[in-house]
Amino acid sequence: MSSQFIFHCMSGLPRSGSTLLAAILRQNPSVQHAGITSPVLPMIVKISSIMVEGELTTEFNETQRKKLISGIINNYYSNKKAPLIGNIVFDNHRMWCTRLNLLDYIHPHSRVICCVRDPVWIINSFERIIQSDPLLGSRLIPIEHRGTLHERVEALLSSGGAFGYCWKAIREAFYSKFAKKLIIVDYDTLTKRPKETLMRLESILGIKHHIYDLNNIKFNDANKFDENLNTIGLHSVGKHIHSPSRCLTLPPDIVSRLAGCMFWRDPSENRENADIICDT
Repeated sequence: MSSQFIFHCMSGLPRSGSTLLAAILRQNPSVQHAGITSPVLPMIVKISSIMVEGELTTEFNETQRKKLISGIINNYYSNKKAPLIGNIVFDNHRMWCTRLNLLDYIHPHSRVICCVRDPVWIINSFERIIQSDPLLGSRLIPIEHRGTLHERVEALLSSGGAFGYCWKAIREAFYSKFAKKLIIVDYDTLTKRPKETLMRLESILGIKHHIYDLNNIKFNDANKFDENLNTIGLHSVGKHIHSPSRCLTLPPDIVSRLAGCMFWRDPSENRENADIICDT
């Protein structure tokens, strides 16, 4: 399938640096777009369902299906007002980890950057930002589960929760036959050794090297998105990249439950050879 873009994706775990990484990558003149969650994949999935289910399936052949899917990608990004002139697009959606076969079908050479982080600190980060609103109004948590910290954590870890869904999705991708499409970027490695991380990422993707200004990071695209979730600051990015100061607010039983879950740090687990940018 032809495309006017070099198309890559971003996915992985929440609160793990994908917004920060996107904000940095868009400094590279080779990159046309990198941002927060896009509607591209949900649109593809909805259109695909029409083409493969029900009485209309006979109206589409394989060539038509590919052209229609390609059209969603090309038309969406053709209409974006990109400040840069590069031709590399990073489309961000957590669902890409569950659609690696689809991505391989439409863009065989595309890669998926998966940002990951110790689940203890992911849940801790969620809880801190939720508690920053004294009324606990974040729509990340169903209202009936906002009463206690344990209830909120259970909601986040649930099958459809903000963490639980992504955790299942990335494990599905990591152990699939398409795992070679993945580039795992560990949050701690990104924040502690950003220059080395970016150079490795550029090398894997074949992107022309750029000297990034890590003391002048700009990203103001997410305000409306965060307001819609009533979770202000969810995608906030600081001007400077740094390892965050950490204050654990989770009780020991939850920490114990989440500890030891960083499967990407165990070389024996990487059976399908995903690229992993991580300090071991």
